[in-house]
Amino acid sequence: MPENKSLENWLLFAWIASFVSTLGSLYFSEIVGFVPCDLCWYQRILMYPQVIILGIAIAKKDYSVALYSLILSSIGALISIYHYSLQKIPFLANHAGSCGRIPCTGEYINWLGFITIPFLALIGFTMIIISSIMILKIRKAGR
Repeated sequence: MPENKSLENWLLFAWIASFVSTLGSLYFSEIVGFVPCDLCWYQRILMYPQVIILGIAIAKKDYSVALYSLILSSIGALISIYHYSLQKIPFLANHAGSCGRIPCTGEYINWLGFITIPFLALIGFTMIIISSIMILKIRKAGR
């Protein structure tokens, strides 16, 4: 039984990370008025459904969702790393191609000199990745 409680906690942690990430991105675009660039949209496409998928998994106690959230979050994390690199590595910023109407190299926020919106997205994806890996490990150990 402690195994099930641990699985529930990790699944809840992943859902909270996806929910807070989604609320954060909606806050920046809908309340503050920041227009998302194309890479931001790709990250949103990979984050937003996880609120619903992980929420349903919590209700159904379906821990097999960890594989799906791991895949979605890993792709999202790679996009976040690339996006963050475009913002913080001058060579990439200077040689970046067009990214749509809003430049992907722009930094709406730059807290403490390194925290940007793609960095925040990366934190959210990383939290879900860690949760998903823990769920998969616990389930494997329980077999």
